[in-house]
Amino acid sequence: MKYVSRVPRPPLDGLIDDLYYLEGAPPYARLTLPASPAAFLIVNLGAPFRIRAGTDIETAEYADGCVVTMPTRAFKFSYPSESRSVGVHFKPWGPAPFLPMPAAELCDRPVTVEQVWGRPAIAELRDRLNAADGPHEMMTLLEQELLRRLGDAAGLGLVRHTSSVIAATSGAVAIDDLRVSAGVSSTHLAQRFKELIGVTPKRLARTYRFTATVLSINPAEPIDWADLASSAGYFDQAHFGHEFRAFTGLTPTRYVEVRRRFLREHPGHVLDGWPLPAD
Repeated sequence: MKYVSRVPRPPLDGLIDDLYYLEGAPPYARLTLPASPAAFLIVNLGAPFRIRAGTDIETAEYADGCVVTMPTRAFKFSYPSESRSVGVHFKPWGPAPFLPMPAAELCDRPVTVEQVWGRPAIAELRDRLNAADGPHEMMTLLEQELLRRLGDAAGLGLVRHTSSVIAATSGAVAIDDLRVSAGVSSTHLAQRFKELIGVTPKRLARTYRFTATVLSINPAEPIDWADLASSAGYFDQAHFGHEFRAFTGLTPTRYVEVRRRFLREHPGHVLDGWPLPAD
């Protein structure tokens, strides 16, 4: 697959990790995307793809693309044989200024771009992207669309600052200390987080801690699970295993087996690192 990305210019860089272009045959027809402290927008330019956001939600098809606020559980993506899209990897609070609804309404419930921006707007944007001269021009067009749509979100400064501290500590920070420092009540802070990110500060911290711990795993080497759980601050190995199942749908040992499969079958692939084969 071809993957091209870049960081957007200010002020979008405070909301977005990167803009990207993706094209080609996916490594697997179905991929599992574990929950992580991120959100994304995909403008689809190829055949429709499908997403299942948990066992209690039916698989849905997305032709024009999708918007996903910060998930709390693993999603399963089903791809066409050839995929082509341009998109955005948001910071957890990043989608808020572009959404016409609270982020909590979209938590673990992906929606089409049409539902967020309207059918005429996304149809016109997709036409311009399809006519663009290469990935870099496409990312510039998407960046311009985002700048044009950038709005205000009440409480964004509070949520962004608090979330940045949580991110910098990989979730190892007392949320009550952050609340006191910000001079707001626990209820107010939680409400703003749910409106702009979709989850509470404690849930965000929990997600950052899990993600940092998982990304520290080298699947090519033996793993001392008890030591890993302890060093990451989990109560015990059972607690760590519960978090693994909650965020990935897999046990720790099964996760490593699947990661090793990806490394073995597609060494050096652009998607290696977080998505997992779901077949």
